[in-house]
Formats: sequence, C-alpha cells, structure tokens
Amino acid sequence: MHNVPADPKSKDVEKTGDYEDSVAAGQVQDGKQIPHTTGLETSPETSLQRGLQARHITMIAIGGAVGTGLVIGTGKALAQTGPGSVLISYTIVGFIVFLVMAALGEMAAWLPISAGFTGYAARFCDPSLGFALGWCYWFKYIVVTPNQLTAVALVIQFWVDRNTVNPGVFITIFLVAIICINYFGIRFFGEFEFWLSSFKVLTIIGIIIFSLVLALGGGPDHDLKGFRYWKDPGAFREQFTTGATGRFAGFWSCMVNATFAYLGTELVGVTVAEAQNPRKTIPRAIKLTFYRILVFYCLSVLLIGMIVPWNSDRLLFATTQAKTGAAASPFVVAAEIAGIKAISHILNACICVFVFSASNSDLYIASRTLYGLASQGQAPAIFKHTNSRGVPVYALGFSALFALLAFMNVSDDSTKVFGYFVNLTTIFGLVAWISILVTHISWCRARKAQGLSDAELPYKAPLGIMGSYGALALCILIALTKNYDVFIGGDFGNEKYKTFITGYIGIPVFLIFIFGHKFVTKSRGLKPHEVDLYTDKDAIDREEEAFLANQAAQRESEEVHGKSWFYKNFISWLF
Repeated sequence: MHNVPADPKSKDVEKTGDYEDSVAAGQVQDGKQIPHTTGLETSPETSLQRGLQARHITMIAIGGAVGTGLVIGTGKALAQTGPGSVLISYTIVGFIVFLVMAALGEMAAWLPISAGFTGYAARFCDPSLGFALGWCYWFKYIVVTPNQLTAVALVIQFWVDRNTVNPGVFITIFLVAIICINYFGIRFFGEFEFWLSSFKVLTIIGIIIFSLVLALGGGPDHDLKGFRYWKDPGAFREQFTTGATGRFAGFWSCMVNATFAYLGTELVGVTVAEAQNPRKTIPRAIKLTFYRILVFYCLSVLLIGMIVPWNSDRLLFATTQAKTGAAASPFVVAAEIAGIKAISHILNACICVFVFSASNSDLYIASRTLYGLASQGQAPAIFKHTNSRGVPVYALGFSALFALLAFMNVSDDSTKVFGYFVNLTTIFGLVAWISILVTHISWCRARKAQGLSDAELPYKAPLGIMGSYGALALCILIALTKNYDVFIGGDFGNEKYKTFITGYIGIPVFLIFIFGHKFVTKSRGLKPHEVDLYTDKDAIDREEEAFLANQAAQRESEEVHGKSWFYKNFISWLF
C-alpha cells in the first residue's frame, strides 16, 4: 500500500512537510515506513545560510572547474595522444558537461534544496539512487582533495626539489589553510573563492593571449609556429597499433583526460542551498557555462597543441617518472621552449593559486555532500549539525581527515600517485554525471505526467530530455571503456592491475550501494505520477519574495554609489 500524492496541479494544496500531509510518494513501501525527507533543512541547528551572492555563484561555477585538469592534465593528454585528439576530446566532453549542467540547472532552479542533486535523485527518481549518488560523490571529493594537494607537490617541485624540502611540508600548509577558510563560514568562503576564481579567470585569459603570441611568432625566438606541430610530429599520436585504428585508440584514451579536466563543473548543484536568489543566479551560471567551455577549455587546448610538440623531451614528466623536478604544466613548457624563463616562474606561481582554489572548493563540496546525505537521513544525523556561521562542522572535520591521504606523496612518486587519484576521481565523477542525467530524465517524465509546463520553469534545459539521453549514452560508454588499454598487450602486470582497480572500482561500489540500500529499505523507483514536485516549494517561494523585496529596497542606494551598475556592466558579463 502506497501513499497517494495530492493533485500536483492544485496550487491550493497545503504542503506542510509532515508525513501525513506530504505529497511525496513512496514513503510507505511493502508495509515498511521510510523516513520522510524532502532535502530542505529549516531548523537553526541544522540549516545552512544563504550567504553566496550572484557574483560568488558565478565565479565558483568556473573556479571549481578550472584547475589541475586543465593546467596540468593537458600535458599528459598532449604527450600521449597529440593535439588533434586533445582538441576533439575536450570539445566532445565539454558539450556533454553543458548538457549535464543544463539538466541539473533545470531541477535546481525549480527546487533549490539543501541536499543538492543527491536530494533530487532520491526525490525525483529513486531513494536508492540518491543514497548511492551521495556516498559516491562524497568518496570522489575525499579523493580529489588529496589529489589537489598532491598536485601542490608537483607544481612546487618546479622550484624546490623533493630531496631538498619534503613535499609533506607544502601539503600541510595548504591543508591547514583550506580547513580554516571553510570553517569561517560561507560568506568568508564565498568572498575568498570569488577573488581566487577571478584571479584564475584572468590568468587563463592571460595564458591564452600569451600562447597566441607565441604561436604567431611573438616570442624571443620569433618562431612563427602556427600549426607546424600538427604536421610534424603530427596531430594524432598512434597508440597500440598503426594507422587509423592506432589514431582512434589514442583519441579515445584522451577522453578520460578530458573528463577529468571538466570534473567539478557540476558543483553549482551543491551550492544551491547557500545561494541568494538561486532561481536567478543558478540559471545565469548554467547559461554562461557554454561560453566558458568554448573559451577556457577548447581555445586553451588548441593553442597548447600549437606551441608544444607532443614529442618534446620537456613533457617527460607527463609519461614517465624520470624527471620529478620538471615543470608540471605544458604552458610552463611552452614558455621554456620559447626561451622566456621569467614567464615560466610566473605561470607556475599562478598554477599554485589554481591548485589552492581547487582544493579549497573540493573540501567545501565534500562537507556539503555529507551534510546533504545527513539531511536526507542517509548519513548519521550529527553531520547535519551546523554552528552559528551555518557551517556543518562535523561533516567538515570528518571530510578533512581523508585529505591526509595526500601524505602518500611523501614516500611515493608524485606523478604515479597523481595518476591513481585521477583514475579514482574520474570514475566517481562519471557516476555522478550519469546519476544526474538519469534523475533529469525521470524529472522530465514526471513533469509531463503531472502537467508541469515549460512556461512554469525558471530555467529549461535547451535540448530537454533528448539531450540527457544522448549525454547519458556517451557517459556510460566512456565509463565502461575509460581504461581499455589495460586489456591490450597481453601482459596483465602489476601496474596494469593497479590501473584496472582504480579505474573501475567506482562502478561496483555504486551498484553495491544501490542494491544494498534497496535490500535494507525495500525501496523502489518512483513512477512519474508519484514524484514529488511541490513539497517545500512554497517555503522557497516565500524566501525568494522576501529576498527580492530586500534587494529592491537596497538597489536605489547601491546604484547611487555606482557599485551595482559598474559590476553588472563592466565585470559580470566577462565571468
């Protein structure tokens, strides 16, 4: 016997959030009561604070995505596959990311709840999917945080050899810093990350201009490179075999590097609970994602392929462990090839800021994901306790403990550990994208069944459900074939064994979580007419109305002083 939801089309239905009056379906299944959770925390002891302004959300959206995958990971991709493969794979995966972001934005703009997209999965699709997504996503970020700290050691070794100063010193400094920034509250975090992300955006723009100048012969060597390296040594590096098959194998192996570079773009879905006026700020951030991908990723990888040949000896750090003190970024390699020594040091310093910002936002996401699981009743309740600043301190502290994995770097080679972390992070990231797309498909079917029209949505995904189906198919294909190279060559040695485990372990973990949760709770997937589209929407509506009224009262004063006008007209469009 199941609860029968109230008519979702009736706007007069009282939505109290109590078990008896809730329109949420699936709360009683097979005679067993499942705790009612809507993913929205309102108690002062457990609620977050909406301290992220529109500019914070916009910058965090790009700042979290522009990190080591772009400025460091492209070196490995270029060395292994060639510039043509890098450009094509980054473009394809970039389009997939936009579809994921659009799907997430459609749901988040309608119902910005505390639990984020793990809450959407549980509420719009299947409670077991929400449980599995939440825990796998948390696993991803307790892995990616030490991954970023490991990248710190790689970058700093450009100046200080690991034999001179132990990498653990730098890891400790960065770890303490990001814990403090997260502890001081969302307003401090948002402002700090805004300026860090702004610096990252300006740096990428500077790198693009610098790379273009080098490609056109503006460097000290006055070498007009153009697309010379696309001809010699070639645009596509063959792998495992020769001919078209070898070139395709190289291209497909680059897809995993491109996927890693884009991981973190979906973090906007985690910030919705702490965003001011999310129904306006979230769609704005989503719409700008397409242009960020086009400019910051596609243009960057195109230019790096023009100024650094894939067979350069300076890219040895990307494919071997022979030069642990080598430059950790292909952009730094490009500066050295052109004979600009000072620029290489400046770029390396900028990359340090990139890594610091990425690790800062990664720890934030880990803590908020664990908080979201607790608010859904899928993690111990202590993790949803917040302090006076609205920070889930226990979730933050527990997540920070796993950042200590970065100290593996002290005894193992940085590049090897970095590669294992990339493998783990990528599969968990793909699982998250797949879950978001599955949730959006379920959401679209529910909207159709319950008569929720496109006109009522604050934001509508441009390609709708078909875009999610296409992106889902590609994500599944990449997830299943991302480490196909371990099966080639016949010798399934020690290194291939480790690569296989780290590359695919996320898939069985995800499935175990889903079916284990179903076995324990006896839950099932929700049918379109059972999906809860409206509970707590009225509370969010009232919060939005109060915020807009307050903004209207302050707007005249801000415009008098020129603050709002200057930012909107001269800065915000760029970001």
